[in-house]
Amino acid sequence: MQLGGNISPSIGKLSRLQRLALHQNSLNGIIPYELTNCTELRAVYLRANHLQGGIPSDIGNLSHLTILDLSSNMLKGAIPSSIGRLTRLRLLNLSTNYFSGEIPDFGALSTFGNSSFIGNLDLCGRQVQKPCRTSMGFPAVLPHAASDESTVPSKRSSHYIKGVLIVVMATMAITLAVLLAFLWICLLSKKERAAKKYTEVKKQVVQDASTKLITFHGDLPYPSCEIIEKLESLDQEDVVGSGGFGTVYRMVMNDCGTFAVKKIDRSHEGSIDQVFERELEILGSIKHINLVNLRGYCRLPMSKLLIYDYLAMGSLDDILHECGREQPLNWSTRLRIALGSARGLAYLHHDCSPKIVHRDIKSSNILLDENLEPHVSDFGLAKLLVDEEAHVTTVVAGTFGYLAPEYLQSGRATEKSDVYSFGVLLLEIVTGKRPTDPAFVNRGLNVVGWMNTLLKENRLEDVVDKRCRDADMEAVEAILEIAARCTDASPDYRPTMNQVAQLLEQEVMSPCPSDFYESHSDYS
Repeated sequence: MQLGGNISPSIGKLSRLQRLALHQNSLNGIIPYELTNCTELRAVYLRANHLQGGIPSDIGNLSHLTILDLSSNMLKGAIPSSIGRLTRLRLLNLSTNYFSGEIPDFGALSTFGNSSFIGNLDLCGRQVQKPCRTSMGFPAVLPHAASDESTVPSKRSSHYIKGVLIVVMATMAITLAVLLAFLWICLLSKKERAAKKYTEVKKQVVQDASTKLITFHGDLPYPSCEIIEKLESLDQEDVVGSGGFGTVYRMVMNDCGTFAVKKIDRSHEGSIDQVFERELEILGSIKHINLVNLRGYCRLPMSKLLIYDYLAMGSLDDILHECGREQPLNWSTRLRIALGSARGLAYLHHDCSPKIVHRDIKSSNILLDENLEPHVSDFGLAKLLVDEEAHVTTVVAGTFGYLAPEYLQSGRATEKSDVYSFGVLLLEIVTGKRPTDPAFVNRGLNVVGWMNTLLKENRLEDVVDKRCRDADMEAVEAILEIAARCTDASPDYRPTMNQVAQLLEQEVMSPCPSDFYESHSDYS
């Protein structure tokens, strides 16, 4: 709603408030301490604003809180230990802020991993796999004297020691004052940069006019010369995969920071640079825990490159169909991947303005981090990287087997064609088979027809991936019902992605209640 100004302290008078959703506005100032008086709160969404200061220390009083999303602000200071008392907390997102210090490791705080804190460079602790440095102070006691006689020094030596201590303390005070002044200057500079965080991109143009580097929201904390040098040195040894839009490389910086770089094929360079860069700025502004973060864009004389977060475990396609033969995914991990992917896609459909239709939902576009949490990739590229002269609305972008029937016929992508593709993805997760697996393609079927045939023959157990030995059959039945609704031949009968995510939580992820769902819109 483009709201500005501060959050009024009088919000604390709303004693029965259960859900506070003020995300993606231009609010500034601090999070009012009075918010902790709203003891009935179950969900707080304040992400993507310009909020400063710290988290109220008594936030642990909100005993009913299940969702706390304060990501993408300018919050700083330590993370309050009282959050550990929030026993019902199921979603915590404090990423992309300026928090510092050690993350308390007890209670609810001990249950969240790196994804809840990513983008806070000064945090340390077990959750972010970063050990905290020991404090560098002076010894608590002075060394013992060599003999009893020296413990009774003369007045002269006592005065001498006092003088030395005064000089040392004065030197320390001066040094501390200089250090604080330096830090204050750095902080002012940092705040000035942070104030522009959600209103513009950082454009770094090098001397060569044919080379241009754009980083989104300062997400690449490296000199432009180092980034361009690394991009220009990428070769075949750095290739980690290839997709419909180009080759993907792994780029390792001098401090071992790792990023994925997608080199766009020349055949997909239809958009003129200004339009292309403007659309990329929109994609770069999108941040969600289940979406791959677009860090920047570089135009070199011979290529265009997109810079993303690097996700170490690769794609769902790799783990499900390649690596999974030796170490198959268990049932709970498959459900978590399905739910996270649904949340990411629902965010694109219902919470982005303008809304984004993915057009190419498939297992190779679901990337996994070290905790096997899913992140949807390549969103927005299908529309962006087609030839402007080829009539965008009628060019089919996607992968055979995942495409909805009406999309194949008309070439018009909608949210409901994405829902169909997600339904196919659900079947792939449950069955462990590709959409056009030889096991049923010889019979003239795809995975949707194969599933319907087995269900009509009451052969539910034959649908489940044989490598997944811990599948709960009641949950399997529920998830197949959701997949059947998603892949209905008529788009009008398919649910929205918000509804899909809610169904997955209510029907499949029990006993987790549905109010854990990170929904920002009211859909029936």
